[in-house]
Amino acid sequence: MTKDKQTNTAQTNRALPQGWREVRLGEVVDFNPKEKLIRGNHYKYVSMDSLSPFQRKINKFILRKYTGGGSKFRNGDVLMARITPSLENGKTSLVDFFDNHDKGFGSTEFIVLRSVDKITDSKFVYYLFVSPFVREKAIKTMTGTSGRQRVQVDALKDVRINLPP
Repeated sequence: MTKDKQTNTAQTNRALPQGWREVRLGEVVDFNPKEKLIRGNHYKYVSMDSLSPFQRKINKFILRKYTGGGSKFRNGDVLMARITPSLENGKTSLVDFFDNHDKGFGSTEFIVLRSVDKITDSKFVYYLFVSPFVREKAIKTMTGTSGRQRVQVDALKDVRINLPP
């Protein structure tokens, strides 16, 4: 049995506190949710260098014409780098700078993470994805050529966590 499987088995075999349950990340976090942006309109754009390692706040963005593509997000979403070395360096932040129901877009190298109504909230998702447990699992899913490895989202969705009530 691999060390990972032993760790997961050990977590599974331990009694959880009352009200807690074991879940897959894909059950409690919406990965890369769909958002519609209109081509030709200007939106706030977040580049990878807009995220500082282990900083919840995104301190800079630019207005940019949307021509299609990129990650799309709204307030409350968490942006996590999916490419090496940005993920290892801790580039994960919480979007909180929009007015009303505005939306924006950013680098194609972000995984957008959204809380699931009545199950998780945006700060929980942020702290979960900067935790060493989830970050290490994400890093272990990376595939690709050296220096350009990316997180495999489907594998990350299957990571099991203990969810508090």
